[in-house]
Amino acid sequence: MKNILKYTFAVLAVGFASCEPEFDTPVTDDGFYSSGTANLSNYVAVGNSLTAGYADGALYITGQKNSYPNIMAEQFAFVGGGEFTQPLMNDNLGGLLLGGTQITENRFVLAVDANGNPGPVRLEGTPTTDVSNKLSGSFNNMGVPGAKSFHLVAPGYGNVAGVPTGSANPYFARFASSENATVVGDAAAQNPTFFSLWIGNNDILGYATSGGSGVDQTGNFDPASYGPNDITDPNVFTSVYSQQVDALTASGAKGVLVNIPEVTSIPYFTTVPTNAIPLDAATAAQLNAQFAAYNNQVLPGLAGMGVISPEEAALRMINFSAGQNFPIMTDDDLTDLTTILQGPPFNLPVQLAALLGQLRQVKSDDLIVLTASSVLGTTPDPNNPQGVIGVSIPLSDKYVLAVSEQARVTAASTAYNATIQALAGSKGLAYVDAKAALARVANGGVAYDGGVLTSQFVTGGAFSLDGVHPTPRGYAYTANLIIRAINETYDATIPTVHVGNYPTITAANN
Repeated sequence: MKNILKYTFAVLAVGFASCEPEFDTPVTDDGFYSSGTANLSNYVAVGNSLTAGYADGALYITGQKNSYPNIMAEQFAFVGGGEFTQPLMNDNLGGLLLGGTQITENRFVLAVDANGNPGPVRLEGTPTTDVSNKLSGSFNNMGVPGAKSFHLVAPGYGNVAGVPTGSANPYFARFASSENATVVGDAAAQNPTFFSLWIGNNDILGYATSGGSGVDQTGNFDPASYGPNDITDPNVFTSVYSQQVDALTASGAKGVLVNIPEVTSIPYFTTVPTNAIPLDAATAAQLNAQFAAYNNQVLPGLAGMGVISPEEAALRMINFSAGQNFPIMTDDDLTDLTTILQGPPFNLPVQLAALLGQLRQVKSDDLIVLTASSVLGTTPDPNNPQGVIGVSIPLSDKYVLAVSEQARVTAASTAYNATIQALAGSKGLAYVDAKAALARVANGGVAYDGGVLTSQFVTGGAFSLDGVHPTPRGYAYTANLIIRAINETYDATIPTVHVGNYPTITAANN
């Protein structure tokens, strides 16, 4: 049963080589392009990891140079755009140090294991970017990996002293103007003539990627009480987002607002199939025999006693068949039956009662996260070859985003997006529907001159090896979306870029 999940990557289809980008439309005459009513001489980009150019599970120089704001700034240069500066990392390893101790991991590259299976691995080596070595000056790219909406207005979010306790962000600590500075304050202090704002993804992403292990804080207006994987209350989002837009437009700057994509459309949630367990008929029959008493006696008995509802009893039924099967899992949202099963009339052994306490089988509309691929089908105890995760050992809840949890994510992002669109309209700002754009990538792909950009993990071209953040090609696609919105809103003719000339993922030997 070991190595039950094996991805088949069409590695030869992946373009590894980087080329210099070119324009969709060649520049043939001076003055061919125009900024319209927008003044792009001092562009400042505000956001989180997506704005910073984060990719492959880390922030590194090549990713930053291929960030969508930097790509846009290169195009703005043809219509009066000025210099665009970024708080560049020191190397392409991507890890961070704090006082010489590594605090974040290096980036992923694609490698082939001893069995010939390609997959992401972390680059080896010691990074050279130390958070305590603060950068001087201001930076046009104010993208801060890990930032949630309310973090952008939080004083002290760039205080180096707060990094070890998690009260400050190590990336912002590198370039914050002072220990008490805010991200938006530092951005507005540059007096931008034009800005982009893309924030809110992380307000739901941590909850989703952790399999709903956080709390939906809707109704709680105090973000200081939130955990790292909690969903931000929509009213809190509206309040802080409005503050950010007001600060960035206070001096008359124009700009563009970008909404929040459906995070469950990214490869992190779509790569591992829900029916990931292959079984032959004999093994399936053996497993069904083991769960027969649970299905036919325990669950009906609990429902009859009123301990669980008939609906929950049906949800908790375990059934296997020949072919591809849904793994068993622990669902923290279910009634914990551990103590009840140890007592009469069941009197189950402690270990068995604990196993069945919150047990169910993954359903077809659940989402198994990408990191589950490293544990599904493995035998964690070498002395127990029958102990297979997903078959006889439940998959942890953190690896599964249930339907009810997906609904919480969708409800929050829908509310955030209503705020973003309304403010874009009331302020006369350009607006980008990134949600619709990602849906096109996820549902069939988006054609460009060199092929089709899809959300297929590794081979689709749009997403990097962390399954969450874009590749340079994905960022180029994003830059074009934003440029087109700017052109439409401000009567500009800024050139877009040739998406196919930007690279995708990186092989270990590149």
